[in-house]
Amino acid sequence: MSSLSGANAESATQDQTPGHAQGHTQGHTQDRANRRYRRLVALLALALVASAGLSLSLGSFPTPPIEVLKALAAPQASDIGFIVWELRLPRILLAVLVGAALAVAGAVLQGIVRNPLASPDVIGITSGAALAAVVFLAGFASQLSIHLLPLAALGGALVATVLVVALAWRKGLNPSRVVLVGIGLSAAMGAATTLLIVISDDASALHAYVWLTGSLYAAQWRHVLSLLPWLLVAIPLCLSLARHMDALALGDAVAVGLGVDVLRSRLILLALSMALAGAAVAFAGGLSFVGLVAPHLAARLVGRSLARLVPVAALCGALIVLYADLIGRVAFLPKDLPAGVFVSAVGAPFFVYLLYRTRQ
Repeated sequence: MSSLSGANAESATQDQTPGHAQGHTQGHTQDRANRRYRRLVALLALALVASAGLSLSLGSFPTPPIEVLKALAAPQASDIGFIVWELRLPRILLAVLVGAALAVAGAVLQGIVRNPLASPDVIGITSGAALAAVVFLAGFASQLSIHLLPLAALGGALVATVLVVALAWRKGLNPSRVVLVGIGLSAAMGAATTLLIVISDDASALHAYVWLTGSLYAAQWRHVLSLLPWLLVAIPLCLSLARHMDALALGDAVAVGLGVDVLRSRLILLALSMALAGAAVAFAGGLSFVGLVAPHLAARLVGRSLARLVPVAALCGALIVLYADLIGRVAFLPKDLPAGVFVSAVGAPFFVYLLYRTRQ
């Protein structure tokens, strides 16, 4: 009897050992992936801080890093305190915030519509903001304060998003229809924007062209402080809906089976994407392709899980816009070129590459 009990115990132990080993292996793999992710985020954050320091030191008046640190610590006692605190630092922070907002907006949009080519400028959000901004510059800038331009752009982004949802609605919100309607609406609003620029006076047309290209010129602290709350609210909300987004990426039927309210989740995420993109465009103009390129770079590093994609995409987008603005400031002195020129120079070929890869 005792030998039989020993045999049964040995058999049970042998049966449990493979499962236990497999669970241990999976846990070890997960821990290794988590450590790799944390190292990646730390490395990107360090690169962003170093890039911001480099940008603070460079410009029409190059400044040694030690002098920059002195100016940051005691601006009143430094000869370059005004340059560092009032001219360069707000511009750098605005570039970081704009890049992060556009990147997260693009990542969320690509997850909502399950299309790698989706981004705020492709789907019409940026075009709506641009049209509203040009209408404001052409018709109301002389009567109203130019400080109301961001509000006009944000309102245009909201109207464009509502139009996309209304025109794409057919017994729900179909992702493919959202993309097709967004592309058509973007083209229509782009044509209207061009028409307004053509019939506007020279001063308004010039201002509109610079704004449409995407520029961080004359960034001020009030711009930074106005944009920051949008990110502090919208990005945590996106992260809180990461599980819903990951379920949507598997298809509507699977998401419903997992207990996700597909329509509600899609509308909330679309509103968050619109808020981030609209706010960014309102303060920096029509920076194209950031919301397309940054999420793809992040996805190659950490995959498509939204909880990991959002922080990495935000850091990638911040680096893209920061370096685009830095090149525009220092590469063609004494001219200060819009950052959107250099973002588009990288983004347009990347978009063509994505089209080719999607076709394949």
